Amino acid sequence: MQSNNETLIALDLFCGSGGVTLGLKDAGFKVVGAIDLNTKACATYRANHPEVRLVERDIREVSPCEFADLVPKKLDLLAICAPCQPFSTQNRHKSKDDTRNDLLSTAIPFIETFTPSLVFIENVPGLQSSDVFTFFTTWLHKIAGYAVSEPIKLNAADHGVPQRRARMILVAAKGVPLEDAVRIAQAEKKFVRDAIGDLPPPSVGRTEANPDPLHFARKHTPLNIVRLQHIPKDGGGRESLPDHLQLACHKGKKSSSFSDTYGRMRWGDVAPTLTTGCTDITRGRFAHPEQHRAITLREAARLQSFPDHYVFKGNASEIATQIGNAVPPQMMHCIAQSLKKALTRQSKD
Repeated sequence: MQSNNETLIALDLFCGSGGVTLGLKDAGFKVVGAIDLNTKACATYRANHPEVRLVERDIREVSPCEFADLVPKKLDLLAICAPCQPFSTQNRHKSKDDTRNDLLSTAIPFIETFTPSLVFIENVPGLQSSDVFTFFTTWLHKIAGYAVSEPIKLNAADHGVPQRRARMILVAAKGVPLEDAVRIAQAEKKFVRDAIGDLPPPSVGRTEANPDPLHFARKHTPLNIVRLQHIPKDGGGRESLPDHLQLACHKGKKSSSFSDTYGRMRWGDVAPTLTTGCTDITRGRFAHPEQHRAITLREAARLQSFPDHYVFKGNASEIATQIGNAVPPQMMHCIAQSLKKALTRQSKD
């Protein structure tokens, strides 16, 4: 059992642009190693977490021994946030041949090598109904000897993130109290206005003169500007468009799964789930509550709870993808506090 003044050591598998690492660090963990394959996400990760040993390769080609010198005594936490697209409800092109389907099991060598006190999994709720999940959790309990929690559904909006985002977490513990690790604290509710209400109207397009390189508006077509002008401010949707401005594919389908396209966010509510298309009004309810434009990358980053000092690398599309794929750091901070409590609780004699 860790004492309160000892450093808590973590490894971050599938680290992406670093949302999990940021949340862990803010809660007092020392993340010593990370793995990811995406070049642009790794560039962002390095820019913000230069002290972490980042291995930019397919995890199936990475040996746990590459981190052995960083874990001299005990690994406290192994975080596993494998790509969620194969199990997402928004993925309309699922395939049994998707090579990402069994990435969860690539963590097994790391668990066998380091025997972390806690294993943490974060993903979409759809993962828990997969054979991959069943195999992995069964292995954790019956073979590796961990106490394994039931899957826990969380909404990022309950943990200080100004966004409606359903996630699933699971914690496995060995030698530490599992009940503390899964008692996730909630945080004060934040809304769209809290996150982006103070930002000035942006210029159109990315310019060197812009003081914030992420706060610029996409250039919309004249027709889409007209459409936005017809959509009521503060939460309006495309059902308000006159017939001649409706897309042919939308006519007669106001209750379809695409009903949020061209929709505006609402100031006094949380944002919808941000996706990789979060700055595109044709991909969801990603229009600004008042201004006739999609939200900017800066607004998207804030709605994901990234601080303004966090640096993102890549072009606009690559950055939107990183933001949309990220684990919200504020949600991870709340989770990490519970994980930390389990690791630092003193044994009762």
